[in-house]
Amino acid sequence: MIRSSWFFHPIFIFIFSLLALGVSLFLYIYWYIEASAGLKAVVKRFNLDSGQVLAPQTWMVILVLSLLVGIILTGIFTIFVYNQKIWQLYRMQHNFINNFTHELKTPVTSLKLYLETFLKHELSRQDQVKYTRTMIQDVDRLIENINRILNLAKIESKSYQEEFVAADLVQAVERFYKNNIHLFRDCEIIIRNPSGESFPYRLNLSLFEMLLMNLLVNAITYNDSGAPAVHITFLKRQDKLHIRFEDNGIGLEQSELKKIFKKFYQVGHADNMSARGSGLGLYLVQHIARIHKGKVLAESKGKGKGSVFTLFFPA
Repeated sequence: MIRSSWFFHPIFIFIFSLLALGVSLFLYIYWYIEASAGLKAVVKRFNLDSGQVLAPQTWMVILVLSLLVGIILTGIFTIFVYNQKIWQLYRMQHNFINNFTHELKTPVTSLKLYLETFLKHELSRQDQVKYTRTMIQDVDRLIENINRILNLAKIESKSYQEEFVAADLVQAVERFYKNNIHLFRDCEIIIRNPSGESFPYRLNLSLFEMLLMNLLVNAITYNDSGAPAVHITFLKRQDKLHIRFEDNGIGLEQSELKKIFKKFYQVGHADNMSARGSGLGLYLVQHIARIHKGKVLAESKGKGKGSVFTLFFPA
């Protein structure tokens, strides 16, 4: 079974196809040259007209044939790369479904357990409040995961209807934090604007707030320190505005800095079974940044050394 699966592996088939095509071209050219040499000997021996026996465009035919084979090889290589990307996306999507199902099942199971407890036992007011708060947290967790899926479909289909309005970026971030401070009670968030300037920009406020929420939630989710912290800094660099989100989280390996913005990608072990999050947060961040004619980049000094996510907008 192992040998059979190895023999039919796409990479083996791809390499074997290239070799077969290359050898076929080589044998054809070799045969053509040998046949031409034989014909030349016959022409010389019997004093025949070489123009009638030997085609003057011999090497032109070989050149055209070589170009056609090159095009075929390029097509095969393109199909192979596309197939590998599709397969990688399928595996990431499969891991996402497994993890997301777990993300949905865990709060539902918890809710059921607490509801059965309410049904079977007489609880004190203190216990009722305690359990109710936990149930509310589970509901919030469900709503957050469901909203991510709905937002993904909405953004990718470009069906968002909100208008872009002129707004100051610093004020937009400060207002978002003020309105959602209850969600970040256990996290220290500091907003800095060293220049003191205002930065007007055309924003889709609902999408921009979604971007901020995903960045901050990501900084808290991937954080093993006792006191999560995020420093948001506005910096003007030539013709661009940089908004830096610097955290004290678990950090990232260099090999992951670009992968984390891919759809369904989750930071974790190779099998992603210990991955955190849904694999959609940073994908949405990148997508929303592009909608606003900007981009986002990640940097980190390594595991355990925190991460920096920088938004780049035209100044």
